[in-house]
Amino acid sequence: MKALCWNGVRDLKVERIPDPTIVNPKDAIVKVTMSSVCGSDLHLINGFVPSMKAGDVIGHEFIGEIVAIGKEVKGLQVGDRVVVVSVIGCGECHYCKQQTWSLCDNSNPNAGLQEKIYQYPTAGIFGYSHLFGGYAGSHAEFIRVPFAEYGAFKIPEDIPDTKAVFVSDGIPTGFMAAEMASIKPGDIVAVWGAGGVGQMAIQSAYLMGAEKVIAIDRFDYRLAAAATYSHAEVLNYEATDILEALKESTGGRGPDCCIDAVGMEAHTTGMEHYYDRSKQFLRLQSDRPAVLRQAITACRKGGTVSVVGVYAGLVDKIPMGLFLNKGLTMRGGQMHGQRYVPRLFEHIRNGKIDPSFLLTHPMSLEEGAYAYRIFNDKLDNCMRAVFIPSQSFVGD
Repeated sequence: MKALCWNGVRDLKVERIPDPTIVNPKDAIVKVTMSSVCGSDLHLINGFVPSMKAGDVIGHEFIGEIVAIGKEVKGLQVGDRVVVVSVIGCGECHYCKQQTWSLCDNSNPNAGLQEKIYQYPTAGIFGYSHLFGGYAGSHAEFIRVPFAEYGAFKIPEDIPDTKAVFVSDGIPTGFMAAEMASIKPGDIVAVWGAGGVGQMAIQSAYLMGAEKVIAIDRFDYRLAAAATYSHAEVLNYEATDILEALKESTGGRGPDCCIDAVGMEAHTTGMEHYYDRSKQFLRLQSDRPAVLRQAITACRKGGTVSVVGVYAGLVDKIPMGLFLNKGLTMRGGQMHGQRYVPRLFEHIRNGKIDPSFLLTHPMSLEEGAYAYRIFNDKLDNCMRAVFIPSQSFVGD
């Protein structure tokens, strides 16, 4: 089969690799019909997540059709159109039973490798390095889905593919960001990052009762999407003093909730940007935490900071004095997608969440390297490129 493979920093190639097979009676094989790029993929492509190997298939946000199924999988059958949650959960450990699926004890076969870095292992993730299990990703014609009974969900007939594909990762991550922020009716919420996850966090915040949501980014097309489709107020941090603007927008108090939907490759302005880039280049810190610092600084006293932007390791100059003395709460994590999928289908059906505007660039797998270049470099107003493996070059 064809698959988009990582071969080094910013080196992606479509290669021919063996088709996946059933290796465990709890597996299913899915023919991929759509597979979206995701902002967290960029951390792999740009070399900030360790344990990638040449030939690794990337991608983790996808839908497809079941073409083979293990004998112990219940509730699914060949021919089902399914969305597969990007985080893999066994369904039987303490954490899965508590609905904290990304903390699964059993789905990461490289748990020992991860313990050396994080002290405790967490769940496996499709196409997201050997640190997270070494599973082949979804930018391919077929994919093996372990623990399929718990990770693959039938897509309702009235939910189109263009919406269902984002139920795999983008929507539940944004929804969980808003949930962790403990939003109450009338709250003012600030969201850093107006990419796919940020947009879904904005829509979810309104769903949970926010009075006003403020989107912070530097790209006009992403801010325009946040205003038009997600109904946020917008701030361009390259043209505005964000802290002062947020104070002014909240009567001097600060947002009730601040959401970091950016993570380890945050861009900012001034000396802070050069400080973080230099320390990251010299491997003195693994991540650039500018947004995390700003969220802690901007949040009102007693407020909540919710972190879903991916961080890999150590960061510097976090204002812990502010965090402590302002009495803030901080929550974070990889999303527990299996907890949310059924309810997200209902929110889509009722028009409360609409991700379809994110799909700006439907493409073939052969265009994978180009797709990630425009996505990474924010070119051609690209919100999300979505690969359709059955699609070929025009003119082929």
